[in-house]
Amino acid sequence: MYTGEPLAKSAENGGLTLLEHTRHVVLAIEKIAAELGFPVEVARKGAILHDLGKAHPHFQHKIGAYQASARERRTFERYKTHRHEISSLGFLPLFPKEEWDTLIALVVAHHKSVKDDPRGMGLLDLDENSPDTLAFHLHCWDDWSPAALSVVSHFGIETTPISIDEARGALEYSVACCRQLSRGWSPWKGLLRAADHFASAFNCEVERVVRKTFKKPHLGYFRAASRQHPLYPLSTTSADDPRPHTLVVAPTGAGKTDFLLRRCRGRVFYTLPFQASINAMFDRIKQAEKAFAGEEDVDVRLQHATSRLKVNGDQEEQTLQPLVGASVKVLTPHQIASVIFGTSGFETVMLDLRGTDVVLDEIHTYSGWAAAMVHEIVRTLLRLNCRVHIGTATIPTALSQKLLELLGGSQCTYEVRLPGSILETFNRHVVYREPNEEERIRQILEQAFANSERVLLIYNTVKAAQGAYSRWKAEFPEVKTMLVHSRFRRKDRYRLEKELTENFNNRTKNDYSPCLVVSTQVVEVSLDISFDRMITESAPLDALIQRFGRVNRVRSEQTIGQFKPVHVLAPSPTSTLPYNRAIVERSFEQLPCGEVLRESEIQQKIDAVYPTIDTKEIDLHLIYADGQYKMQELVHYPKSVIVDALEIDSATCILASDREAYEHGSWEKRIELEIPVPWKTLKWSRSRYVQLEHIGSFPFVVPQAEEEHLELGLILREEDTIL
Repeated sequence: MYTGEPLAKSAENGGLTLLEHTRHVVLAIEKIAAELGFPVEVARKGAILHDLGKAHPHFQHKIGAYQASARERRTFERYKTHRHEISSLGFLPLFPKEEWDTLIALVVAHHKSVKDDPRGMGLLDLDENSPDTLAFHLHCWDDWSPAALSVVSHFGIETTPISIDEARGALEYSVACCRQLSRGWSPWKGLLRAADHFASAFNCEVERVVRKTFKKPHLGYFRAASRQHPLYPLSTTSADDPRPHTLVVAPTGAGKTDFLLRRCRGRVFYTLPFQASINAMFDRIKQAEKAFAGEEDVDVRLQHATSRLKVNGDQEEQTLQPLVGASVKVLTPHQIASVIFGTSGFETVMLDLRGTDVVLDEIHTYSGWAAAMVHEIVRTLLRLNCRVHIGTATIPTALSQKLLELLGGSQCTYEVRLPGSILETFNRHVVYREPNEEERIRQILEQAFANSERVLLIYNTVKAAQGAYSRWKAEFPEVKTMLVHSRFRRKDRYRLEKELTENFNNRTKNDYSPCLVVSTQVVEVSLDISFDRMITESAPLDALIQRFGRVNRVRSEQTIGQFKPVHVLAPSPTSTLPYNRAIVERSFEQLPCGEVLRESEIQQKIDAVYPTIDTKEIDLHLIYADGQYKMQELVHYPKSVIVDALEIDSATCILASDREAYEHGSWEKRIELEIPVPWKTLKWSRSRYVQLEHIGSFPFVVPQAEEEHLELGLILREEDTIL
């Protein structure tokens, strides 16, 4: 018989007692509920109730806190399924009956959807398909329920023994309640998940950290008079227009980021297209907030991996793990896509987004499935009373008209574009269309290095970039060379970006030796780097223009009118992956050859490449359509089939040499060791790798030497993939 103090976490995950974890969740939910307008007392009761079922001996045996007898082990083997949140419902009689429906909404689905769970583990799934297993959740009730009641008593709630009949009655009531759910989404479920994830992330630090949440950012740095200068035309453009939404189209270096942030009035979600592009923006905003706020706590966060992806045979379940309440959160739109697809955790994201300012920067990057996703995200943001601010260097007319319509037209949207006379001052590149030949690349590099130039060489896939880096490093051993792409450990990516900006891109140190940076399209957005020359594979015109923005980027009275070369290789006859061949070929045709690319002509060229906008139909995957929700409350969907089409970094890898540090590390330490990759990259080869199914982001362990990884990044056997 189990009689010990119950644990909430295994030793590998910190070994917290159930009382300690519950205390942390209570602290978090009290703050979050108050900030979001929930009744705090009933939210507190939900936090106390939510994990009481972990006192069940099956759970304690599973996490190694209890050595079951041989007889008990046979019972546990017979009933393999145990969901602690279902066992928790047996303690509903401790609370007023009029609060039960709300407490059920808080507790019953904070891990699993109540029905249609991929493994049949939801409350209604078990009731319909395995009633004996459902009854097992109250197994040996009189033996273990006192341990759970002792946890409750610590929070000032009067406790009396609950009979097994009362517990069964509470479970039956919960089933009946869930069968009567209406269509929609449950804010209560989102609230409990928000508090639970916050507590699990910070444990004993939760009380200190949660105090920083839900504060409006200062953003005074971006509004300061010292930030205004005629060289950056948007810096002198008023941001005080009363309309709630924004659409600004301006070249790189016009002051777009400052302008978008000056348009924000509340908490901010700042999105950029790629995981690899958000680090620099995070540092930029955080340093600005610190400079303005001094010693005051600044809650600027960088949201990392999109998900946990748990794989069981052919079943995949995706869990988004946001932490709510940041003053500014820097992330990718894919990381809030759960609000349109209804994947696990979407209710928490909805709560966190409500009433905030959302910046969608570089929106031109999205096409096909991704464009359709962004459009649906905008629709959801408007339902959540968000203020939406869209920025881009280039945008097809058809797309801008569609976005304006979504935002309510000119009555609701402040649209800003620069006049042609100012655009002409942003001409800075001479474009050369080149044959896609290795010998021609070598000739360009030889010429550039002879002139002590800093060269940026961009490939469209990680595999191609890794191969080119090895080849040109061997060819020019005397030239300082580095490789940058998305598939490095996060801590290594930070190091590479710092080295890129401080060493490879800094002429203030009077270092005029040549250098070569080989990269993928991760350098397209947000990195404040300025090279002397670029060689790049063909890509869609909007992406190319962003890449060009990394050359001759420094804007001053001396540099206006000076031009630097960019060389675009002809589309490969074998593959233009990850891009659409027709778009790549039309883009290449629009480029000048040996002439200046004129900013005033870019809109015409973009419209020639994108005469219409082909957004995929994703209605079948949406949770909201035709003015109503298609799903029931307390239900969420497993990994959306569209996630693969979007090529989201939905899986995580770690190096085998990091396994021990990952298993025993803190939440922050684990993030540093993770390598996000698209799930399709691993889908067909996952059997080669061990997956840590109950730790962190459930990473796949890759047996790659650390020395090789430090230089080349993650190497997997695969077809070419984006980023």
